[in-house]
Amino acid sequence: MKLASFILPGGDKRTIGVVLEKGLLDLCAASDGALPDDMRSFLEMGEPAMEKARALADTPPAGANIHAAGDIELLAPVPRPGKILHTACNFGEHLSELTTWSAPEWQEHDWGTFHFEHPTGFLQAPSCIIGTGATVVRPAFTKQLDHEVELGIVIGKTAKRVSQDEALTYVAGYTVFNDVSARDIQAREHANKVILLGKSFDTSCPLGPYLVTTDEIPDPTILDMEMRVNGKVHQKAKTGDMIYKPDQLVAWWSNLTLEPGDLITSGSPPGVIAGMKNPVWLDEGDVMEAEIEGLGVLMNPISVEN
Repeated sequence: MKLASFILPGGDKRTIGVVLEKGLLDLCAASDGALPDDMRSFLEMGEPAMEKARALADTPPAGANIHAAGDIELLAPVPRPGKILHTACNFGEHLSELTTWSAPEWQEHDWGTFHFEHPTGFLQAPSCIIGTGATVVRPAFTKQLDHEVELGIVIGKTAKRVSQDEALTYVAGYTVFNDVSARDIQAREHANKVILLGKSFDTSCPLGPYLVTTDEIPDPTILDMEMRVNGKVHQKAKTGDMIYKPDQLVAWWSNLTLEPGDLITSGSPPGVIAGMKNPVWLDEGDVMEAEIEGLGVLMNPISVEN
């Protein structure tokens, strides 16, 4: 299934739905309230909620509320994850391109010892999540706005110290994540061995367009990834290029209890603006399109804060 969070026509009421050929089926209305109107609550209900959603998708009730895509506003599939666990430099060529970036604070690092026997990463602020079509606002404090297409792994049930073999059974599905980064701020923060504002400013975490359940993505390591800016391809890779694969990420990050609706990101492939010889940073009017095979296109325009 492709699950979505969206705003209903003619107002600001939010709900969740399943994508059908005719449009989006409002799961809360179709189930007479048996299913909730927010994604985290839905995921917390576990497999019974998934089974009910599948049944409603297969046979929508008479008079069911099916909304045309043009009549609703898509939100991030999980508009406010409990936590975002961001995996750092999980594509070897991305790490290599950043070591050549001409930011003195960044270059002071000894990147040769970056990788260990397990993933490393950082937390991002859930308040930074936006959906497809929403505008990313470049803050006044940065001049170096960059993009990173990543696989988003959405947790479906509580996981604590799970094995790699069983890790993917705790995953509800996958989505597209764009780690929009303020590189100049990120470099200064790295100099102090922290990551905060450079990766967690408002609107910096586009997510979507849908949450695609695991039955549609049996192997998350064979998917094409692409980032386009104004139609020009910047990043192109496969999820299999990851150093740590999704099962390894879930197993490792479950050392911190994972809960339904939590988001794990894969890290970015190469092709970011910071790795270019003559970088032209994201600016007013630019449009980013992050796409992963089977998951859809996450589109976000850029505006600049005055």
